[in-house]
Amino acid sequence: MQDNSLIDSQGGNTDTRYDGMPDMPDMSGMSDAGGGGDLAIAGGLGILIGIYLIIIIFICIGMFKMFQKGGLPGIVGLIPIVNLFFLPKLAGKPGWWGILYFIPIVSLIVAIIVWIEIAARFGRGAGTAIGLILLTPIFVCILGFGSAEYSEPGGAPVAT
Repeated sequence: MQDNSLIDSQGGNTDTRYDGMPDMPDMSGMSDAGGGGDLAIAGGLGILIGIYLIIIIFICIGMFKMFQKGGLPGIVGLIPIVNLFFLPKLAGKPGWWGILYFIPIVSLIVAIIVWIEIAARFGRGAGTAIGLILLTPIFVCILGFGSAEYSEPGGAPVAT
């Protein structure tokens, strides 16, 4: 094998170590255990996951009660994909509208229409509809636990 004359011409060490080079920080005293940066990131991520789980729990509890008021089994509101097919039914739309939730842009339009209709079914106006669209966890709980009663299109309340 032939020696590389470019590296060996200087007669120095060919290791790529940067210790002692100018403008390079001295990393010899650093250790991962004392830094704490990873722990701070993990803690922040843990807080975000905790907040997310609390929001999901509020949505589940509110959906359960909202579906019960609407005359549907409350457990249907807790099953992730299934509830997409029963939300339109709660709004007085056909169940096949649940398929439209899987079409990217159409899903936003369908969700807005469904929330507006659900607000109307509970005898609420545009303010509640906007609240359902923008602050879903809070307004689902308001409809589920509040005094609003679900009614069919004819205006007769559903017996629960």
